[in-house]
Amino acid sequence: MNFKRDVNRFYKEEDGKLLAEITWVPQGDTVAVDHTFVDPSLRGQGVAEQLVDRVVEEMQKEQKKIKPVCPYVVELFKRKPDKYEHVQAFD
Repeated sequence: MNFKRDVNRFYKEEDGKLLAEITWVPQGDTVAVDHTFVDPSLRGQGVAEQLVDRVVEEMQKEQKKIKPVCPYVVELFKRKPDKYEHVQAFD
C-alpha cells in the first residue's frame, strides 16, 4: 500500500476520509512512534505493520532509532524482535 508523508506522519486517505495513519515525535536521534490508526474497513490486512515498516525504512535512511510508545508498536516490536531490534531505541 502506498502512503503519503506529511510532517511526522505517514497516512492513507480516500475521498477525504482518513483510512490509515502512523505518527511520531522527533526526540533528537530517536523518534517516538506514538499513534497508529487503521480504519475498520482495512483491519486484518496487515496495514498497521506496513505503516510501521514504512517508518522503519524512513528512520533507517535518517539514521534514527525508534522508541515505540503506541501500544500496537510496542506489541509488534515484542512479537517480532528479530525484525525490529536493529531500529528500536532501548531506554
